[in-house]
Amino acid sequence: MQFTDQTGYSIILDNLPKRIVSLVPSQTELLYTLGLQNEVVGITKFCIHPSSWKQEKTCIGGTKKFRMDTIDELKPDLIIGNKEENYQEGIETLRQKYPVWTSDIANLDEAIDMINQVGTITGKSEKAKTLTQSILSEFEQLKGSHSSKSVLYLIWKNPYMAAGKQTFIDHMISAAGWTNVVSDTRYPEINTLEIQQLNPDLIFLSSEPYPFKEKHINELQEQLPASKVLLVDGELFSWYGSRLLKTGQYLNGLREMTDQL
Repeated sequence: MQFTDQTGYSIILDNLPKRIVSLVPSQTELLYTLGLQNEVVGITKFCIHPSSWKQEKTCIGGTKKFRMDTIDELKPDLIIGNKEENYQEGIETLRQKYPVWTSDIANLDEAIDMINQVGTITGKSEKAKTLTQSILSEFEQLKGSHSSKSVLYLIWKNPYMAAGKQTFIDHMISAAGWTNVVSDTRYPEINTLEIQQLNPDLIFLSSEPYPFKEKHINELQEQLPASKVLLVDGELFSWYGSRLLKTGQYLNGLREMTDQL
């Protein structure tokens, strides 16, 4: 069977995969949700859901630095990665030995497509279809949503980095009805003066990849008194697997709360 991934790369599988390595935390959780507990043999050190897999599965390193020898020992018949979260050199090296299916996701439609394709490749198409239908149903409550609030979403500190256009986070911001004040693409660096000039109503500090805490809220709030600074769940803004089941409700509640500020 031949499958073409979201980057246009084709792989051939003779049978349903029995030894899967996942290189992406959100897609690891998806594989668990699809019922592939026995098939998944390797995950990254950042794959924290489900928590039990940290002890049960072999760690193949980080998302940006794979332990190639460990992956070789696992003898995978399918590796699942992502264009943004993994590094191209590592993906290219793995492709020389193994079928590597890579996602490329910047919006909900692409996330839904990824889930359905992974379901097909792994023999879990019906479960994937049921899952995507449930996710789309959850996002129905956001349709037509609009808020007068503008948002700056920060993912990193020292230097500050923001989520710009052509990112999944930006799509989630728009889905909830907010306006992203950042017009640059990807994840531009930004300083306090630039933030003041953008003058966002809301500043969201993501819980990941940088672990923003309450102390960072207070620090920024002092520097930017005109904006309301909030800590938000980074997983629910950026994970594009089965965690999307919770995202629609979370964004809806967050929008309603911030509209009162």
